[in-house]
Amino acid sequence: MTAALAIATREYRSLFRSPAGWISIALFLLLTGTVFSLITFQPGSPASLQAFFALSGWLLLPVAPAISMKLMSDEYRVGTIEMLLTSPVSDVSVIAGKFAAALGFVITMLAPTLLYIIVLIVSADPAPDPGPIVAGYLCLILLSCLFLSVGTLASALTPSQTLAFLATLFFLLGLLVVSSTLASANLPPPLDSAIAWLSLTRRIRDFATGVIDLSHIVFFLSWSLWFLVLATAALTMRRWR
Repeated sequence: MTAALAIATREYRSLFRSPAGWISIALFLLLTGTVFSLITFQPGSPASLQAFFALSGWLLLPVAPAISMKLMSDEYRVGTIEMLLTSPVSDVSVIAGKFAAALGFVITMLAPTLLYIIVLIVSADPAPDPGPIVAGYLCLILLSCLFLSVGTLASALTPSQTLAFLATLFFLLGLLVVSSTLASANLPPPLDSAIAWLSLTRRIRDFATGVIDLSHIVFFLSWSLWFLVLATAALTMRRWR
């Protein structure tokens, strides 16, 4: 745990020292600000961030790969991976520390969006319901876990940051597109139930409306853990190669 915390602290700081980190923050705030100003903060519109949270998957799509692409790829490129692997640190601690740093960075990136809530509280009457807001931010964090775990796996598989970025981006894009398309299609049973269970769109929509379903939480956490296990296995294979 101590080793993972030390790695997470070092990686978290390095994300703020890299241009990719600040570009990711700027891009995310630009996208969220655009959604807030054009859709949410409109005269006569209800005081709700539902549209913002409903689009959370697409808002995180270009940002999460940019944050996760350097987690392991940069270690391979610079050559510090050899020192890391020969130190008394387990592969689980390395992956856990890297992932925790990326997730902490995303949570930091989400902090400025709390201003949107303040704006709605000050300008709207009645004030927005806190339930959907809490559920929406929980969705953002869980979705970030899934996206960053995919990015961690891609970064653990290649020394190229560009390849890790593109692999993560296209995988997540395909996941969102297929999820959105199939969720709205009239499929015969039992295929419709299977697609509904795999659908990210349906789960994001539930969170956006204030529904906190335990099955949704388990879904995001279990798949995130699975991708992190694969990333750990990829690092272990490199250790023994």
